[in-house]
Amino acid sequence: MAFLRSVSKLRSRLGQQSSLRDSARWLQTQTTSSDLDLYSQLKELIPEQQERLKKLKAEHGKVQLGNITVDMVIGGMRGMTGLLWETSLLDPDEGIRFRGLSIPECQKVLPAAKPGGEPLPEGLLWLLLTGKVPSKEQVDALSSELRSRAKVPDYVFKAIDALPVGAHPMTQFATGVMALQVKSEFSKAYDKGIPKSKYWEPTYEDSLSLIAQVPVVASYVYRRIYKDGKIIPVDDSLDYGANFAHLLGFDDHKMQELMRLYVTIHSDHEGGNVSAHTGHLVASALSDPYLSFAAALNGLAGPLHGLANQEVLLWIKSVVDECGENITTEQLKDYIWKTLNSGKVVPGFGHGVLRKTDPRYTCQREFALKHMPDDPLFQLVSKLYDVVPPILTELGKVKNPWPNVDAHSGVLLNHFGLTEARYFTVLFGVSRSIGIGSQLIWDRALGLPLERPKSVTMESLESYCKKAAS
Repeated sequence: MAFLRSVSKLRSRLGQQSSLRDSARWLQTQTTSSDLDLYSQLKELIPEQQERLKKLKAEHGKVQLGNITVDMVIGGMRGMTGLLWETSLLDPDEGIRFRGLSIPECQKVLPAAKPGGEPLPEGLLWLLLTGKVPSKEQVDALSSELRSRAKVPDYVFKAIDALPVGAHPMTQFATGVMALQVKSEFSKAYDKGIPKSKYWEPTYEDSLSLIAQVPVVASYVYRRIYKDGKIIPVDDSLDYGANFAHLLGFDDHKMQELMRLYVTIHSDHEGGNVSAHTGHLVASALSDPYLSFAAALNGLAGPLHGLANQEVLLWIKSVVDECGENITTEQLKDYIWKTLNSGKVVPGFGHGVLRKTDPRYTCQREFALKHMPDDPLFQLVSKLYDVVPPILTELGKVKNPWPNVDAHSGVLLNHFGLTEARYFTVLFGVSRSIGIGSQLIWDRALGLPLERPKSVTMESLESYCKKAAS
């Protein structure tokens, strides 16, 4: 496969970062040979992929991918094939694949902080951008570069401080991301008249800086709302996931492992979900990565998307409040029917695409079995896995009665002390920066155009259908 070909000697920017303070990092001349630099690898890969896309369009541009039905138009474009998204692909039965690798495969081949541990998010970032599994040395180099980019200007914190402390964590987080936009390299380069063929380079700079900075912004939101408001500095000895836990105020090694797993599995879920699609859509107008990601966060904050992980833990705690921790199977069934009969859904079950248990749920369950098997809420989640799907199947209205990623994540976080459910979607947002940022770099590299689907009115649909039936 073209994307997996070995790369020859690559030029590196390692060691040059300190000299880039007064000019755009992407304009520097590369002089050092190394395969540890992600930017250099991309510079080799991109021309190859640009030619691949040109050939695909020239030879197969008129091939039809499927039929569009009225149901699809009315139903939120569900199921329409209409986006190019290189970094991941979602299969209804297999779940998500990152550059062709399933989550269990990623857990096996991506470098970890310790033998048998969870994959490092930096390794997934490298995989999403290059299509290749990185070495531990490459991941360590990328981890060091992200730490070097993690400095957040004071005005970002001041922008957040202008909001009421009681504002939703996602509102405060998105505000901080918008404030980061002031230093956008892409915006500066576009204003100076950068050639279209070079768009990807300042986009790379913005995207990596964004990925590096969002844990700092997100952790400040957490500590401002729930703790003493003091900023915890980045620890130069820690990787991306462990540092995020540290910035939040959690230094337990198991919590660090959980954050590595959490960030990795939440990073990307192909392009059709609300946050990913929003980021792609806004970026297609040549909005810079900060503006595009802030828009994505606002989509993620919706109850039907990222806010669901908050709703799951609150619902589970409501079960415990009413029935106690030692709830029987029959009591649990009664509570589920009570929830459904009140017109509500059982949060954490079902998925718009998946038709089997979400692999992201499964790997979190395996983590719980390894690190916290006796946790009462985890045991309740296990009971729900046995009880809820048969009830939803009995209803006959649910295409997928199985648990999704949100069914489990809150219970894991709660166990290690991160109990504030309103904050959970912010964690999701930090993770999603990796997937959206990676794809945005490739959007620019491949020259993908402004997204502009055709919309129709009900009257035009009715008229079309009448003509089709005659």
